[in-house]
Amino acid sequence: MNWAHLHLAVNHIPVLGTLLVFVLLCAAMLRQSDELKKVCLWAFVVLTVVAVAIKYSGDFAYEAVAKSEWIEKSIVSAHEEAADQATTAMFVVGLVAAAGLFLMRKVRSVPRWLMGTLFVTAFATFLLMARAANFGGRIRHTEIRPRPPTEDGTKP
Repeated sequence: MNWAHLHLAVNHIPVLGTLLVFVLLCAAMLRQSDELKKVCLWAFVVLTVVAVAIKYSGDFAYEAVAKSEWIEKSIVSAHEEAADQATTAMFVVGLVAAAGLFLMRKVRSVPRWLMGTLFVTAFATFLLMARAANFGGRIRHTEIRPRPPTEDGTKP
């Protein structure tokens, strides 16, 4: 197994993990369950650590395939930029979640404003993660790339 294989194998974790924990967070907020909120906070902190590690595995994955004739650097650059944005957003989610865990040491329930902030940032992060994953898929899956317009200006 090389870096490219490893990156492909684990890059789904933060994308799907963010979505699943976001859904769990919605349930925790609807049920007003402090225990479930705490699970979500811990899960977001863990996902943040995983996402940062996966981001760096992408750099090694690119080095493993950089000299391949099929690689299109513009597509890789778009994926890398999207991954940087998604990882930064995940880092913010991790900080908010860590703040919630810190506050839960003193009080039983996480403040509503913090849960609202986590709700919004987690949803935005999932969208950014999905976007980065889509750009990543375009690296080898030409069938999901946008098609250029034909000579008459219409899309095929």
